[in-house]
Amino acid sequence: MPTAHHRTRTPQEMETVKGSRIVLGLEINLILFYVGAARGCRVSVSQPPYLEVDYNQEAATIQCSFTHMGCPSQQPKSLWFRYGVDQPENLCLDRCKNNAGKFTVKEALTENQVTLTVNRVMLNDSAIYICGIIFPNSKEPGAKQTGEGTTLVVRERKELHSLLIAVLSLLSIYITGALVIFVVLSKSKSNSLRNKETEDSRKKKSARRIFQDIAQELYSKRHMETTTCKCTISKRCSADTKHI
Repeated sequence: MPTAHHRTRTPQEMETVKGSRIVLGLEINLILFYVGAARGCRVSVSQPPYLEVDYNQEAATIQCSFTHMGCPSQQPKSLWFRYGVDQPENLCLDRCKNNAGKFTVKEALTENQVTLTVNRVMLNDSAIYICGIIFPNSKEPGAKQTGEGTTLVVRERKELHSLLIAVLSLLSIYITGALVIFVVLSKSKSNSLRNKETEDSRKKKSARRIFQDIAQELYSKRHMETTTCKCTISKRCSADTKHI
């Protein structure tokens, strides 16, 4: 007679056990895979995420450090890339050892340090600079690695910016003052022209009135002379009639 601890498992319980074994097998395979991968060449690269410089600064230096495990004893090579507004650029294909160029690369591979110096910094040098480390003799996927990139921001000189603000402020004050003076002079000129027109109109009216008065006076004198002459002629005619 079967006891309680020799109970027969149900089909559902058997499926659960099989599933657990499968999961356990997968976990073991993953562990073995990572252990095997750890024996290969692995490179890790780190960079500062952000670097800000002024426009008047002569150069900007970007740091890059790396570590490696299980890689060949041969020294690695460094690569630099730039992602800006335009298409990505592969920098320093000629190793950039000359300080007279736009870029200068210095390698301290025994200290796991690489630097990229951007000479004669311009505003359009603002971009993302990415450092890459590669072991050419290793075929392992981890033998090639890049950093997350350093965002270089080139800003205008603060003194120049302040001077520009001051000049613009003075220019605004000057323009405002000039506009005020122009408005005042325009109103003054308009008032003077209006007063002149009024004075000219008064002079014209006065001259017209004087002319009318003179004409009226001449007309009155002429009318009186005509009347006097008629009266004289009339008296003479009456005397001649009586004499006849």
